[in-house]
Amino acid sequence: MEFSRLTNRSMAFVLAGGRGSRLKELTDKRAKPAVYFGGKTRIIDFALSNALNSGIRKMAIATQYKAHSLIRHCQRGWNFFRPERNEYLDILPASQRVQENQWYLGTADAVTQNIDIVDSYNVDYVLILAGDHVYKMDYEIMLRQHVETGADVTVGCLTVPREEASAFGVMAIDEKDRITAFLEKPADPPGTPEDPNVALASMGIYVFSWPFLRDLLLADADNPDSRHDFGGDLIPEIVKKGKAVAHRFGQSCVRHVPEAPAYWRDVGTVDAFWKANIDLTDFNPDLDLWDRNWPIWTYSESVPPAKFIHDEETRRGTAVSSLVSGGCIISGTEVRNSLLFTGVHSNSYSVLDHAVVLPYAVIERSARLTNVVIDRGVVIPTGLVVGEDPEEDAKWFRVSENGITLITQDMLDRRAAG
Repeated sequence: MEFSRLTNRSMAFVLAGGRGSRLKELTDKRAKPAVYFGGKTRIIDFALSNALNSGIRKMAIATQYKAHSLIRHCQRGWNFFRPERNEYLDILPASQRVQENQWYLGTADAVTQNIDIVDSYNVDYVLILAGDHVYKMDYEIMLRQHVETGADVTVGCLTVPREEASAFGVMAIDEKDRITAFLEKPADPPGTPEDPNVALASMGIYVFSWPFLRDLLLADADNPDSRHDFGGDLIPEIVKKGKAVAHRFGQSCVRHVPEAPAYWRDVGTVDAFWKANIDLTDFNPDLDLWDRNWPIWTYSESVPPAKFIHDEETRRGTAVSSLVSGGCIISGTEVRNSLLFTGVHSNSYSVLDHAVVLPYAVIERSARLTNVVIDRGVVIPTGLVVGEDPEEDAKWFRVSENGITLITQDMLDRRAAG
């Protein structure tokens, strides 16, 4: 059976309704999958691009909390599917289709409420994806394993050090990668048969045959004791009564060079979000956004090239070890180890050092910003200094455990009023 036939008979169902509360004010106006990443993309673009690059042409995105930004992005950037070619991308907001008082009750319920839509795709396999992780993965390889092993469910798994695995749902497996237990954030995670020092953590990626999953969802919907969640209810039930198999991410991770590490990030905290973006400024970043063989597709605005102006001793527009997106104007500003999204304007005598600046922010003159995340559209006032006095920063802004300062316009307005 060819890969293309498996992907032609499969759909991707992307769960994109999470609150993303650990990102604090970055998700005040947008769901976590809609948060910006990497200069011009959004987090959800990675799951969707992986599906598209793998050959899947039928996709659905379930949204719930603060979904407008996400829906608008998908409508603008992912509107190239053609029904006459048997390609579909449906956006499925929680719209009380089942009961007037019922939104999506859990990850499994998000699929249950849209069974009729999945039926209309006429697919044999369904790939359940989380829409809030950054990684590159060839789903065809996971689909092939699912078919060849005859599994009821195949679970995508990361190999992580045992001491870090307590933050995840962990799989205990046998020598053939069959899952023997699913443990949610265990204090003493089980190692793998070949290496007791590492554990397999769930990526929130599952492959099912659609007839099997359909019956499972209907039974789960009738269970008053269920939380209607894949990781909390459905997967543990299959582990007990059926055949659940682990798929190791290292087997299907898309690398730009063979020796590159298997890159996967949950950018669900301000610290993790900042670090993953800043890591892209490395000489050879682990995540290759330049790989034309596995591009990350997104909505691309029509903007002019970035511009650098002024060349005086104390007023020079420069950027070193940085990513600067289209539409940016670096006017007499020193930019170091920073990532600037589309349309950022930075003015004379300012310094940006290890700064992640989201689209259309404005940096007024003589600002010094170090180890910061600046939200979209923020106007940094003249002379603002952040990153040099943590106690002062914490009076007005969100300072993370690792000393990263998140700046939003609401914070600046309160500072100006106070």
